[in-house]
Amino acid sequence: MAGEGIDGVAGLVITSGQSKALASFYKDVLGFTPHSERPDGAQFKWGSLRLTIGSHSEVKGKARDPYRVMINLLVTDIHAVHRRLTERGVAFIRPPERERWGWLATFHDPDGNTLQLLQNNPR
Repeated sequence: MAGEGIDGVAGLVITSGQSKALASFYKDVLGFTPHSERPDGAQFKWGSLRLTIGSHSEVKGKARDPYRVMINLLVTDIHAVHRRLTERGVAFIRPPERERWGWLATFHDPDGNTLQLLQNNPR
């Protein structure tokens, strides 16, 4: 379902003024396994999709518009993941709620970027 000449999405880059701490959140709190680590961030990989946390000289402070881009994380047991993340200090702005298509829960990373847990209904 790609566009003309575009074969898909290779990944997502999150730049931060505190990239080392942000990469630590994704690794230590969310439990993502790094594909590679650098002094200023890390890269995580699922199949061909990559999530890169890095620094940029023009980025300072928290996200100014945290709802502009949302990262949706697919889970199979939203209640277990919600419980685990809450125990690790994640403050959810929307706890797991039922939608017609499945379940949704929303939280922010330390930079204020919005992340959502999604659990689809079994077919």
